[in-house]
Amino acid sequence: MGVKFYREYRDIVDDLSQALLTINDCYLAFYMNPDDWQELDSEERSECVRTLADDVFYGLGKEPRLKVGSGQVLYDQTHHLIKVYPNAQIVHLVKLN
Repeated sequence: MGVKFYREYRDIVDDLSQALLTINDCYLAFYMNPDDWQELDSEERSECVRTLADDVFYGLGKEPRLKVGSGQVLYDQTHHLIKVYPNAQIVHLVKLN
């Protein structure tokens, strides 16, 4: 299937990284505990989340819905969006075009 995009990939990953950071326990995707996550400095956390954003982007090409920590990420092919749900009441939209 693959995720179709028309924006610069770097910009999409930047936006997706920022959205993933709103999932309070996104570090669970790295099999880390909260203490280990807190020990990382902000640059190290940013690098981890950017790697996660890459993995999520490509994972959405096979599965349109992924769980990240307690949040969810969905690929909306019809509207060319990635939707990040850190909880049931908040959604972040990452435009793909």
